[in-house]
Amino acid sequence: MSSKKAVIVGYDAVSPLGTEMAIQWARAIRGESGIGALTRFPLADDFPVNIAGQVEDIDAADYPFLSPRKLALWPSPIFKYAMLVVHRALIKSGIDITQELAPRVAVTFSSAVGGLDAVLKADRRMIAENKLPPPYTNPNSCINMVGGKISMLTHATGPITSPISACATGVTSMIFGAMLLAQGQADIAICGAADFALVEPIVAGFATMNGAYSPKPGQEAAPAARASRPFSIDRRGFVVSEGAGCIILATEAFAAAHGLHHRIEISGWSMTSDAYHFVAPHLPTVTRCMAECIDKSGISSHDIDVVNAHATSTKVGDEVEYEALKSVFGDSLPPVSANKSLIGHAMGASSAIETIFAMEGMLKGVVPPTINYTPDPELVLDCIADGARQLDQEYVLKNSFGFGGCNACIVFRRLA
Repeated sequence: MSSKKAVIVGYDAVSPLGTEMAIQWARAIRGESGIGALTRFPLADDFPVNIAGQVEDIDAADYPFLSPRKLALWPSPIFKYAMLVVHRALIKSGIDITQELAPRVAVTFSSAVGGLDAVLKADRRMIAENKLPPPYTNPNSCINMVGGKISMLTHATGPITSPISACATGVTSMIFGAMLLAQGQADIAICGAADFALVEPIVAGFATMNGAYSPKPGQEAAPAARASRPFSIDRRGFVVSEGAGCIILATEAFAAAHGLHHRIEISGWSMTSDAYHFVAPHLPTVTRCMAECIDKSGISSHDIDVVNAHATSTKVGDEVEYEALKSVFGDSLPPVSANKSLIGHAMGASSAIETIFAMEGMLKGVVPPTINYTPDPELVLDCIADGARQLDQEYVLKNSFGFGGCNACIVFRRLA
């Protein structure tokens, strides 16, 4: 192994399945859905969406940096939950960011949507009360501010950037972190993403572009827990959700020198651009992203034990991902796990949370199920539909694709 290769030394997440990792994992393995009624804002009778994957509030008593006073100028929830998962991931890693270490700690944590909720609230206040926006409005809406708040929390003073690639943002953040480590610019990278996009115009906008779940005309809506159904013949779009995930990377040399426990490495990665359509995926470049990722890992497609799919539950998106998988794996397509069936689509945070679920499964030798699955004869695959599966996993491929044709894939390897 290269001494600068990225290994994972800690991670943490919040999702619609819970705010504690143990609870989220237990619910995922049981095949429980985190989708329920949308209650983030009052719904008009004709509002097109009424279900969502919501993150429950947390008791900030154990986290002084999340007190109401500390968060008074940071009302957008991306900051609270981003700082929470980073704080807990660092504790799990055993890393103490001292004054001497701080210049060698990079931050690539990001968001796809950012704090647009703060801007919307300020706009409504201007209209209703003729009051100018509070001075913190624009900082809340700056996507790079989530990384800035994390650097202030952790005192990290190494390279900082906020890579944004729509729904692939979480994985792209890890790739940028791994690149900084490989280039010798840092020894540690704080990676991940947070998105809380349950904001009226954003949710409604997904509905008007036929992305969000809607029942088939003339049919009743499915129960909330049944609405997210990747690769299923009756898939009807994604369920908008929210969450945050942090993954702490370190070079193998730094982890070994400082006794940091690590059992998973980034074996290879790839990013491609579709240069095709603003939302529709493009088969050739999606296929190339997967193939290059596996090739850069120095393995063959036959070595991949599980694919953690992007799988949004859209008609075209799932079809293109399946066709790309068939192109890469042929008749040896490994089992495919689609976590959005459990948690919905948390925008840029999805790929971070799903990566964490994939790594948890690698360490525990089990893969969460894809729930709500009804086979589509056009998409023949094993998506672990009959409950969690015990499976030894050395290599896992994580797929993530975003609006604008942003593709990012990573292969993770479990170390002995």
